[in-house]
Amino acid sequence: MKNRAFKIKIDFKILYTRIQILAKKGNMTNTIHTTLKENFGLETFRGSQETIIKSILDGENAMVLMPTGMGKSLCYQLPALMLPGLTVVISPLIALMKDQVDALKAKNIDAEYINSSITASQREARYRALREGKYRLIYVAPERFRKKEFREAIRERDISLLALDEAHCLSHWGHDFRPDYSRVGEFREFLGEPPTVALTATATSSVQKDILEILDLADDEITIFNEGVCRPNLDLLVTDHLEETEKFEDLLEILKKRKGTTIIYFNLIASLDRFSNILTMNKLSHLNYHGKLEPSKRRNVQKTFEKSKDVLMLATNAFGMGIDKPDIRMIIHAEIPDSIESYYQEIGRAGRDGLTSKCHLMYTQDDLAVQTEFLIWKNPDANFIQKTYQVLESLGQSLISHDYEDLQEKLIYKNKGDHRLATVLSQFDRHGVTTGSLPSGTLKLVEELPDFLVDETLLKDKAEGDRQRLIGMLNYVKTEECRRDFIHEYFDAPPATCGSCDNCLDG
Repeated sequence: MKNRAFKIKIDFKILYTRIQILAKKGNMTNTIHTTLKENFGLETFRGSQETIIKSILDGENAMVLMPTGMGKSLCYQLPALMLPGLTVVISPLIALMKDQVDALKAKNIDAEYINSSITASQREARYRALREGKYRLIYVAPERFRKKEFREAIRERDISLLALDEAHCLSHWGHDFRPDYSRVGEFREFLGEPPTVALTATATSSVQKDILEILDLADDEITIFNEGVCRPNLDLLVTDHLEETEKFEDLLEILKKRKGTTIIYFNLIASLDRFSNILTMNKLSHLNYHGKLEPSKRRNVQKTFEKSKDVLMLATNAFGMGIDKPDIRMIIHAEIPDSIESYYQEIGRAGRDGLTSKCHLMYTQDDLAVQTEFLIWKNPDANFIQKTYQVLESLGQSLISHDYEDLQEKLIYKNKGDHRLATVLSQFDRHGVTTGSLPSGTLKLVEELPDFLVDETLLKDKAEGDRQRLIGMLNYVKTEECRRDFIHEYFDAPPATCGSCDNCLDG
């Protein structure tokens, strides 16, 4: 894939307006730096940020591969303020949209999101504001383009830029693949083929190729900015343990000597609770965060974490998206993650201030058994998905009186350890098949079951992709070569010097 740029056709009115803006405020470099300081309170750019921004302002398409925490969002947020029209940001997660929009509003930047978390009246008000020309940036999930009301509102606007956040979701081989992302090329055409920037921290060469194919862009129609993946200030360490008891004893000793904010990731809430009890017995203050906490409790825990200078957090992978705390000194994985992609995203939350931070992965053979079981839970077959839909449909209005355990018993009978139902309910919510939630008693079936959710080929391909990613994670744990090189090779990134992983230090 060549890193050549191609200036796409853009509306002459927009181009002329841009030229006028630059003529009034001085040359592009001065204008960019002024916008950076006045709107974001920053004096300098990181890495290739300035080059990427100039490329976008010149009307070029860009793919940005940049380590987590190195400022991908600024690469489209700053141009959005300089371009005359609307910037549409396609983002995969409700929590991520809200965090980014809240941060922009705190800087007095006119941004908003439209997703399933808002009420019907709020949604209509935002559609109306969109039609009336408000907002410099609008954040939506790809599924929003299925809504006629949204398409009619967005049609009224001149689109200056399309930003695809977490762009690995476009690829069928990406670890967070979303079927609606496969239609982003159609959405781009609907918006008038504006300059487009795809941003991600995790994209192998096959994922990059998929992104270009979905966007219908040739190699010479896009500039690829590859900043590498693994930041040099992160020290990488893996330790093998015989059993959980031994692992927890070692972990406790590490924490007694820790300095600075630390996150410990667990796969299982049960494991998190067991270690939390150990910390309590040893009078070590800490926070817990996982999906079974009430939403208000999760929000309070997250706020406490963000405001504290030296805090210990035990969490599942439900925690971390949107967190931009610069002084996290240590990330510990108490159990093996399901992929290099997940692992890399999570360790990328450490050391965003540029100071040295430790990334410690603790592994036991039992972790593999748990992850193998996870593979089954994460990949329910078409029959189970259809059966879940039929059960929800048969319950009708009485669905609101049922809880998760009721539905699980109807589908899985006695096996409470089978969590395929959670996966299917998440898919239904994500793709607009249902609204509301079980815990709040508001779950409602609102759409027919989409064909792609029960497509056997898609389901088998996804399951195989998940299996290959787990194998990649196991190979990382077992490698005796440089761990940084391993990660760079996995993502087809340029080589990097190391000297700070356990294998290099032992060598």
